[in-house]
Amino acid sequence: MPAFKDLIVFENEEYIVVNKPPYVATLDERTGDTTSILRMAKTYHADAQVCHRLDKETSGILAIAKTPEAYRHLSMQFEGRQVDKVYHAVVQGTHVLDWISVYLPLLPLPNGIVKIDRQEGKEAETIFKTLKLYRKHTLVECHPVTGRMHQIRVHLTALKAPIVCDEQYGGAPIYLSQIKRDFNLKKGTEEQPLIARVALHAFALTFRLLTDERITVEAPYPKDFGALVRQLDRHSA
Repeated sequence: MPAFKDLIVFENEEYIVVNKPPYVATLDERTGDTTSILRMAKTYHADAQVCHRLDKETSGILAIAKTPEAYRHLSMQFEGRQVDKVYHAVVQGTHVLDWISVYLPLLPLPNGIVKIDRQEGKEAETIFKTLKLYRKHTLVECHPVTGRMHQIRVHLTALKAPIVCDEQYGGAPIYLSQIKRDFNLKKGTEEQPLIARVALHAFALTFRLLTDERITVEAPYPKDFGALVRQLDRHSA
């Protein structure tokens, strides 16, 4: 696990913005796993408060307030939908998405799955744009307008473009043998997927500082997501 200071991509007197690694929870979990971004942030700055959440498997940009005033300021922007969030996802199939808006209400179920429910669900909107087409996959830019649980994942599945490795919502693992033409597996070895988690990364966040200046902070791809995109660029473009 890297040191907290090595995760920081932006910092001033009000905010710390980090590039969250995959498999680290945003907040403390009930399971007793003591590693969370909040806990790490509080050892770095005692008054730290996390302003929003990412799923444990999801990597990427996460904003943390250093003061109660900064926390309120950013929380109000999230509530007023004045924060621009950009995610990148690798999905199954080839999809030409030109700023397509998916507006489908979502309902979380007790088992942790989220489903589309036009009667009981809460409004949810995501806008999608194709970044790169591969032979059997697509790199997609996702702009969630609302912030519902599993929103991007469910909306992409509704477009018949489930995220790679997202088996909960119909996404299959991706293997090098699927994309590399002359692939040979060493005898006696079992092929591993190119990424072992849902291929979703929170890439950028745009919000207003207390001075009212708008800033955009980007989070570079972590190792696993970067390696997946490089393999697709090399063998499947």
